[in-house]
Amino acid sequence: MADNYRIGMIVPSSNTTMETEIPAMLRAREEIRPERFTFHSSRMRMQHVTPEQLAAMDADSLRCAAELADARVDVMAYACLVAIMSQGRGYHCESEPKLSAVAERESGAAIPVLSSAGALTEALGHLDVKNIAVVTPYMKPLTATVCDYIEHEGFSVVDSLSLEVADNLEVGRLDPRNLLDHVEKVDTSGADALVLSACVQMPSLPVLDLVQSRFDIPVISAAAATTWRLLTRLGLDPVVPRAGALLAP
Repeated sequence: MADNYRIGMIVPSSNTTMETEIPAMLRAREEIRPERFTFHSSRMRMQHVTPEQLAAMDADSLRCAAELADARVDVMAYACLVAIMSQGRGYHCESEPKLSAVAERESGAAIPVLSSAGALTEALGHLDVKNIAVVTPYMKPLTATVCDYIEHEGFSVVDSLSLEVADNLEVGRLDPRNLLDHVEKVDTSGADALVLSACVQMPSLPVLDLVQSRFDIPVISAAAATTWRLLTRLGLDPVVPRAGALLAP
């Protein structure tokens, strides 16, 4: 019988993409590997991607960790990249242990906890890249914060594109097919990797592999990086069909 794993996700209340793309990737993995997954979420209130709402939402993440611990999930992902990155450089190194401590206190067992912010930078390190190009849905000041956070982790952002969508629901409604045009506006000539969506709310999975086929550098997304880290934290083979270079079988 295949092993069954419970995936816990801490998501913004207005996020509609992580509970779509992460399950889609792990369902695709079920085509080639025996493990099976169920998905369980707890939500933090956030409607607009502003510093004030992001800070308030982050404070709510501890409650979410406690709720997911009640479900005895096997791994937990803080699935909002910018909520972490807006709190200051390296904040995922502070947030992940706090959430882990709450989960262990409530469940009596150690539950691996990761964040999309940490997963993205760890994935870039795993790919052994240095210079990256980035596409975000954020307003330009927030994109600058994200790029600064990534650079503090040891990478160089050679170019970025901000789509400047402030409403988080509208970010989730962006047509991923438009990314096929957006990537032509990003200078990747000096890049070792392209982050197609540096936001777990901006859909990109439907075109991730197609964009990958157009580039000779790795193309990843924050959602793909989160999935990669979920699998590695579970000790599973981090492979998913049709999900870009990071998860290529």
